Amino acid sequence: MKRIIVQPSPALRGAVRIPGSKNSTLSLIAAACLADEPVRLCDVPSIADIQIIEQIAEGMGLSIQRESAGQLLIDSREVRNAVIEPAKAAAFRTAYYFIGALLAKHGRVSVGYPGGDDFVSRPMDQHVKALTAMGARFTFHADHYVVEAASLEGADIYFDMITSGATMNVMMAAARAKGRTILRNAARDPEVVDTANLLIQMGARIRGAGTDMIVIDGVSHLNGCTYNVIPDRLIAGAFLMAAGVTGGSVTVTDVIPEHLGSCLAKLTEIGLHIETTSSTISAEATGVYRATRVRTAMYPGFATDLQQPLTSLLLKAPGRSLISDRIYPHRFQHAAQLRRMGADIEVRSGVARLNGGKPLTGALVHASDIRAGIGLMMAGMIAEGRTTILGVHHIERGYENMIEDFRSLGANIAVCQSDDEEQLWLASQAT
Repeated sequence: MKRIIVQPSPALRGAVRIPGSKNSTLSLIAAACLADEPVRLCDVPSIADIQIIEQIAEGMGLSIQRESAGQLLIDSREVRNAVIEPAKAAAFRTAYYFIGALLAKHGRVSVGYPGGDDFVSRPMDQHVKALTAMGARFTFHADHYVVEAASLEGADIYFDMITSGATMNVMMAAARAKGRTILRNAARDPEVVDTANLLIQMGARIRGAGTDMIVIDGVSHLNGCTYNVIPDRLIAGAFLMAAGVTGGSVTVTDVIPEHLGSCLAKLTEIGLHIETTSSTISAEATGVYRATRVRTAMYPGFATDLQQPLTSLLLKAPGRSLISDRIYPHRFQHAAQLRRMGADIEVRSGVARLNGGKPLTGALVHASDIRAGIGLMMAGMIAEGRTTILGVHHIERGYENMIEDFRSLGANIAVCQSDDEEQLWLASQAT
């Protein structure tokens, strides 16, 4: 069985280039389908989720070609149907983006129910509410749902909750709808702005992205273009936290520091020394760690995707820390795995209470989702003995070259496919 093996590691030191954002890329590929010409995306991460989209594309007649490392050429001119099979849709959670991207052009989209990381509650009601207001009709079946619209009309839409997925999905639909659409209480995430910027470069008329009100005036034609994906702020944040966990110094390059404002403020509060330039962030451990309280929130608040690696960092801070995740209160499966390693952590009602400053011991653990995996890797670097992490496929969904990047910083970590391969690597470590 494929597994990640982590041995006690020295303080991580060095620099890592951050790849394009996974979450942004998934939206941008769908948005490119709105164009009447090919769209080239650059700095696309090579991860499992992109491979799933390529499989979905093949079934629809959508052409996605890998031109070179990090480049995709997307051509939707030969799309023959807008059907995403349930088995493929269940492999990841953002198949719904293709509703907004294909409904205006094709009038009917069939999508299986979303999958991806299981955090119990990923509501679709805001997507349904907004698209229905624009003239769409939803029919729900056992394993899929169908969305139909003879035409989409602009509407004034107020989201009952801040949701980046619905904001991007409806923004795509509105880009080729008739008339003006206003999205109120819209998400402000960098990924929303990235999607809007691609659409604008394609010829869409959008203003206000990055604020809580986005105005879209529909157009009848969108052209092709070449566009660079924004860097992945979540991967960048995890590497900065790893510097603190191991007592080292790590610089992330090709980043947008403004995207990590709340994260950097919290790391400074915990005790890391942070320095930024226009495109880099450096985090250095000072040797002094302070317990803290963290509450996840929609952007620009502290990202829910960063609370799991932050948990591993706070295990270094003596005293009681609290992490509250009201966005996905069930996103604490990593806590039970950390307890196997000796962590003093308890979770109740979406709040993790942990007492830091206690030693960890290597153990057999399971990564339940992408972000939990990075947190467990970080914990394994400071645990006594060997840590074995299963559930590697979850990690591969969202991280490109994560193991190689950690090793370049000095981490004792490897991916092994068999017991023999593991023993060979462990033997090489011993020598």
